[in-house]
Formats: sequence, structure tokens, C-alpha cells
Amino acid sequence: MALDPEVSTLVFWLGYEMDSGAGTSRVLLTLGSSGETAAPVPAPSLEELAGRLASLDFTGLDSGLVHGSLERSVDTARYWQGPDGEDVLAGLPAITAALSPVAEQLMAFPDIQWWGQSRRVEQWAIDWDPGQGPAPWPQDPGRTLRQWGRTERAEEARAVRELPDDLRANVSGSWWSLPHGMLRTVGHLPAGLGLVEDSLGWEQAVTVPVGGAGRILEIRTAEDWSSLCWRFPLEVTASRRHDWFRATGYQGRWVIPDWERVADEWDAVHLTVLGYLNGATRALPVDTNTATVIAGWDPDSTLWLTDAARETGGPRQTWRRASNRGPWTPVPD
Repeated sequence: MALDPEVSTLVFWLGYEMDSGAGTSRVLLTLGSSGETAAPVPAPSLEELAGRLASLDFTGLDSGLVHGSLERSVDTARYWQGPDGEDVLAGLPAITAALSPVAEQLMAFPDIQWWGQSRRVEQWAIDWDPGQGPAPWPQDPGRTLRQWGRTERAEEARAVRELPDDLRANVSGSWWSLPHGMLRTVGHLPAGLGLVEDSLGWEQAVTVPVGGAGRILEIRTAEDWSSLCWRFPLEVTASRRHDWFRATGYQGRWVIPDWERVADEWDAVHLTVLGYLNGATRALPVDTNTATVIAGWDPDSTLWLTDAARETGGPRQTWRRASNRGPWTPVPD
């Protein structure tokens, strides 16, 4: 869309027609003088969009455009409602086929080679609310995980008793796959400041240099995540099924990793950018009647399950941006 305004126009009209909220939560407004007959709504075809994608000119591809598109994709991920019309459009076989050559061009772009790399030794934690003073360092991750496990199991038991079986019921609740209160770090700046799911539009942050080593599990593909859930499953069907059915359309059993048990084997788990793009926002099979979702985990983010990471003592850096979609820049000391 950023490379070709005509693609953007075609996606707008086709996406509107395919949006589940078309005419209700998503309404098309037109401007005109009183008494004028409204202009007919364009009705482009899938073939037109596929053809336009096939003729894209990639000479305008640059790092800013690529990263901005990735940031937009991550920020609009949602796990508590159905996909919007543009997502439905992008998932159609004809459009998927037309996007494959686009993906090949993107994968050849030299500035994204880090998308598939393992966790870097140099990491940063992000304090999103520096105005309240330095963020407290997460303490006793083992205790946090034990409390998380008790809370998750209690929530699941309560959902079994109280929530309706009807997947289309107007019910929402927990939708994330990771425990809160644990240390998470990123390996690239300023990229990591913008790659945030369901962000709150922060315009200031402080990055804290972190060092850590140990047993690191890399999630490079959807299969890696599914395998983790198969080895360490935690049942979350009753508490997640309404949200995740709306998001993915899958009907069946749901699990996420039992992070307390994962911590017995791994000190940290790193999700690569390619691992995120390969698996996030869709139902991933674990076995014949069980699925999982990578929800609420940012690309190139490392989740620390033990106390193997420490602040290095290097300088903290303040970052700002002019708006919630502007570029992050460091603030001079």
C-alpha cells in the first residue's frame, strides 16, 4: 500500500466490503450538496488488486517504509474481536498468491536480515512510564510464575462454571499468552520501541541496558511455539475461547505454555521477528483437537523466566517521539 497509492485505494474498497462491521461499526460517509445523488461506490475486483500487486515497483523500498509497515502490522494485532476487512482480504488465496512475490522481494532486503537472528547478547528493558521514576526491577520471577499459575488455573475453573458455551456470546476476558510482571527485553533500538502489540500510544520511554545468559529457547516458527505448548500445556479453553474464536474462527480446545514448568528447563524464551510473522494472530495446531495463539508478545522480544538477567550498569537512554506514530529519537543528556 505504501509503495503504490492505487493498491491502497483498492484495499480500502475491497476491505470495506469484507469487513464484518461494514454498515454498522464501520460506516462509509460521502460528502455532497443537498439534493445531489451520491456517487456510486467503486466495486473493484480481486483480479484488479492481484494484478496491481504483480506490477509493484520496488525501487522505492527503503528501511523506513519497511519498518513502518511492520510497526503498523504489530500495533493493529488484536485477539479479542474478529479480523477487519483488510485482514480477510489478505487471507484470500488469490491475494496470498499475489503477495508471495512481494514477500520474496522483502526477504531479499538487506536491512531486515536481523529479523531471523537469535537473541542478541546486548538487550534493553523498556520503562514506558519514566515520569513516575525508575521502573522497579522484577523481583523473584519464580514466585511471580507460581502466582501466575495459580491465578490462571483459578480463572479457568471459574470460566468453566460461569461462562456460556456459546462461542458467539458477548463475552470477553483474558486473551494474552504470556505472564505479566516478568522481565521482557528487546535486542534492537529504536526498532523495539515501535514493535508493540496493542500499544498505548506512548511518546516517551527510557531504555535500560540488560545483560543475561543461560538456556535460551528460540521461537523461530509457528511450529516452535506449538511444540512448546505441546510439551508444557496449560488448559485455557474456557477463559480464552470466546475471544480467540472471534479472532481466529477456531472451535476446539485451547492451551498456552505452562510458564512455571517451562522455567524448569529454560531461563528465557526469545521470539524472532520472523517467528512472530509466521505465527502471531492465528490459531496454531498443537494436536488434532487443540490449538494455541501467540498473543501479546512483541517481535524480537525476550521473556526472562529466571533471574539470569541483570541491569549492566551502563547508561540509561531517554527516547521521545512527537506523536504516537512518529519516529523515536534519543534525547541528549
